[in-house]
Amino acid sequence: MSGTTTAAAAPRRRAAGAGANRWVVLVVLCVSLLLVAVDATVLHVAVPAVTEDLRPGAIELLWIVDVYPLVCASLLILFGTLGDRVGRRRVLLLGYALFGVASALAALADTAQVLIAARALLGVGGAMIMPATLSILRQVFPDRRERALAIGIWSAVAAVGAAVGPLLGGFLLEHFWWGSVFLVNIPLMLVSLPVGRLLLPESKGDGRGPWDVVGALMAAGGLFGAVLGVKRLGGGEPAASLLTVLPLVLGAALLAGFVRRQRRRTYPLVDLAMFRRPAFSTSVGCIVLAMLALVGLELIAAQYLQLVLGLSPLETGLRLLPLTFAAMAAGLAGARLLRRFGPRRMVCAGFCLTAFAVVLLTAMGRADNCALLLTGFVLLGFGLETTLFGAYESMLSEAPQEQSGGAAAIGETSYQLGAGIGIALLGSVMNAAYAPGLTGGVPGVPAPASAAAGHSLGEAYEVAAQLGGPAGVALRRAAGDAFVHGLHVTLVVSAGLLLLGAVMALRLPRAMQCEEVSVPAPRGAVDSPSRVSV
Repeated sequence: MSGTTTAAAAPRRRAAGAGANRWVVLVVLCVSLLLVAVDATVLHVAVPAVTEDLRPGAIELLWIVDVYPLVCASLLILFGTLGDRVGRRRVLLLGYALFGVASALAALADTAQVLIAARALLGVGGAMIMPATLSILRQVFPDRRERALAIGIWSAVAAVGAAVGPLLGGFLLEHFWWGSVFLVNIPLMLVSLPVGRLLLPESKGDGRGPWDVVGALMAAGGLFGAVLGVKRLGGGEPAASLLTVLPLVLGAALLAGFVRRQRRRTYPLVDLAMFRRPAFSTSVGCIVLAMLALVGLELIAAQYLQLVLGLSPLETGLRLLPLTFAAMAAGLAGARLLRRFGPRRMVCAGFCLTAFAVVLLTAMGRADNCALLLTGFVLLGFGLETTLFGAYESMLSEAPQEQSGGAAAIGETSYQLGAGIGIALLGSVMNAAYAPGLTGGVPGVPAPASAAAGHSLGEAYEVAAQLGGPAGVALRRAAGDAFVHGLHVTLVVSAGLLLLGAVMALRLPRAMQCEEVSVPAPRGAVDSPSRVSV
């Protein structure tokens, strides 16, 4: 081959992600995802140290914890679709830079307000990074078989990040001050920026029509209100509270206006016709249901391990690690399972396996049963990750290449909304099943004390400690029994939702169908209209 021909072919290979470099690109994207996933959970263990140092009020402390996922979820569609217009790599690199700057601000924050602002900026950076990683992955792996393997590795890294966050935070807090949990991001971002600029390919959508700025802001505002309202419900706030109802109503109104606006535009920000494709809409629904079950169960399981079994936070984290390891294994095996069984059977089986694990965990009681918990958490992690893998892969493969940023943003938004709804819904079920066991009265315990103990298990233990004597022992025992009963009811409800997801998954394609992928022209690294059909 002549030098001229080689030179002409180089940008073509770069645009298509051909050759061994695409696996290097995957490594860069996975490092990006790892940082965002770790930052979502690393602060949890540092909250006591932050509280002692900055002395935030109750509302400020709530915003320190919640502003990052809230802002990130709100802006996913905005930055996902912006990447389709101006370039996905460009948005990703801007996200890297902003993430690094915000990490430095958070580490050096001397007031609660500065920390809240820095966490909000981290959310903006995360919203730039998350959909860009998936959409670039969609581009550099045009062959569906290889893309399935790449998504499996990507999802395994996400599972690792969620688990590593609290462990890394605990380690850093033992040796440094709380700001160190943010400083670890900076050297990684300093490496990722030049490496990403050098190795990551640029890609855009077809560029037809102007970017709908008003629509993007409506989507951001609507998602902010919806997620804020759902988080308040999940935090136990009254459903009739104005601060809960108002964000939900305004969020729903803005999202309804956004949908109406997109249907009327010649060049919509998000092509809602994607939802008419059964594989796409079903995949989004499966992601919501899977996350709804996972996050709510993890929250309640952590409370059970610490408050009922009396484990320390570190011991609780170690008990939950088998769930993460099983999720990693499912992600790495996902591509082979998808090729062998197809999306329909894979996602359906994942939901059924998760439902079986949830039912198995109803055997948990007041006594510690390590074998039962290990088995249940392993099955739970493997089943849920199998479900999420199949749903993400089907959703991403079904979306047109030029809409991959918007499709990835929709998937990530579904993930965040499912998590928020799961905490609110399963938390409400848990409270409804727990409270009657105490508010109805406990023999030998004053009625006001029983009523106060009905708010939560932690509060019940505090009241029991204040009472002391036989009354305190009786209240503590009754509260533990009520919590275990509520846990069993919540698990049964979760199993029902998971089985509903298994029925929904029957709309997915039976087989994983792949077409030959032609090499696109080098024009701006825009992909050709041909895509994988399902």
